[in-house]
Amino acid sequence: MTEEIREKGSSGNGLRPVLPGDPSYIIRKLEESGYEAYAVGGCVRDLMLGREPKDFDITTSALPQEVKKVFRNTVDTGIKHGTVTVVLKGGAYEVTTYRVDGAYEDGRHPKEVTFSRSLKEDLARRDFTINAMAWHPDRGIVDIFGGQKDLRAGIIRCVGEPSERFSEDALRVMRAVRFAAQLGFSLEEKTWEAVREHAADLKKISAERVRDEMMKTISSPHPEMWRKAYEAGITAVILPEFDVCMRTEQNTPFHIYSVGEHIIRSMQAIEPDPVLRLTMLLHDIAKPMVHFRDSSGRDHFKGHASYGGEVAEEILRRLKFDNDTIRRAGKLIRYHDLRPKATDAAVRRAAAQIGPELFEDFIKIQTADAMAKNPEHNAANLARIETMEKIYRRIIARGDCLSLAGLAISGQDLLDAGMKPGKKIGYILESALMAVLEEPTLNDHDLLLMYALQMM
Repeated sequence: MTEEIREKGSSGNGLRPVLPGDPSYIIRKLEESGYEAYAVGGCVRDLMLGREPKDFDITTSALPQEVKKVFRNTVDTGIKHGTVTVVLKGGAYEVTTYRVDGAYEDGRHPKEVTFSRSLKEDLARRDFTINAMAWHPDRGIVDIFGGQKDLRAGIIRCVGEPSERFSEDALRVMRAVRFAAQLGFSLEEKTWEAVREHAADLKKISAERVRDEMMKTISSPHPEMWRKAYEAGITAVILPEFDVCMRTEQNTPFHIYSVGEHIIRSMQAIEPDPVLRLTMLLHDIAKPMVHFRDSSGRDHFKGHASYGGEVAEEILRRLKFDNDTIRRAGKLIRYHDLRPKATDAAVRRAAAQIGPELFEDFIKIQTADAMAKNPEHNAANLARIETMEKIYRRIIARGDCLSLAGLAISGQDLLDAGMKPGKKIGYILESALMAVLEEPTLNDHDLLLMYALQMM
């Protein structure tokens, strides 16, 4: 294998990857026992880019049972496919035997795998050249398929024939776009053609897998790569509602982009928090559904926010999101167009309506939404949001009550005062909160109890 290994190899940017102690220890122990072993895949790519890997994978010529004999603490995490997790004090590390994948029958998993003693065969089965490199602490880089060159050029390229790679695993079409988004790379021409050719195969992939790749893409430094997902036909399979948005124009003075293009630009205008990016992706998803063009040719989208909250929640359930994400994104979308007056009472009411825990996110979403509109008509909108934020900061600094939890009285106080359990307790507390939102000084136990007794 000498022709495949660059002695004391270095990355394309001049950095020499350095493996932490645990992965180096695993490699050394396996080699002391007579086997080959290398760090492989994403951790090598990240090290060569000067990034800190999230995890370290080891590939080896040792069979799973042989790995288990070398290390004291192991877990059979995927022993059928050659993977054993080695548990050390510093963490857990997947160690996988060199393998060759058999036929793929479900567009995602090989029907069987064959263990190999050849690193080259193992690397040849991987998806992209930048993920098909191996690294040894002493011998350096193993780069058979030009991963270093593609890292330097900023290119996502399949290992071997792109159509074959995507036929094996349809999720790779999303991974191609995701890596381009995360790294700011472009897609090599044949790889891009194969992405478009195999996008429809994503219907074979579970919603959970699709969801995870989608989130990694839109939460990346380049969420505008979602446009490539649309151009490839990926969104037509996984989020067809977005395709309609891309085809829906907005003939109003406040917009210069289609609904879909506005969505993409709004994702670029907000921090890469997953829920915030997801909210921007879906905040105008219902606009095509409520679209109306008047006799002058101007477009209207009345009710798109409230209806959009419902539509977004349906989409998120379809993609198997957790309940908290569905709740947060759905509520932010439902209220994203709310415009309270520039008064303390109005902002308090808005914060109570949206939820104090979500109001700062609401401000961020309104700002991103505004920044993706026509800049010629946007100064007043951005000024309005800035004023609202200043008012909210004053409210928080004063400690004004914004929720039932912050009221100076509770349901137990009403029960202790002789009120019978029932819906009326909730009604009185809500009424008290409304009064306190108008005038914070009313949030006094005795005053509110007197108010409540008058309503009993």
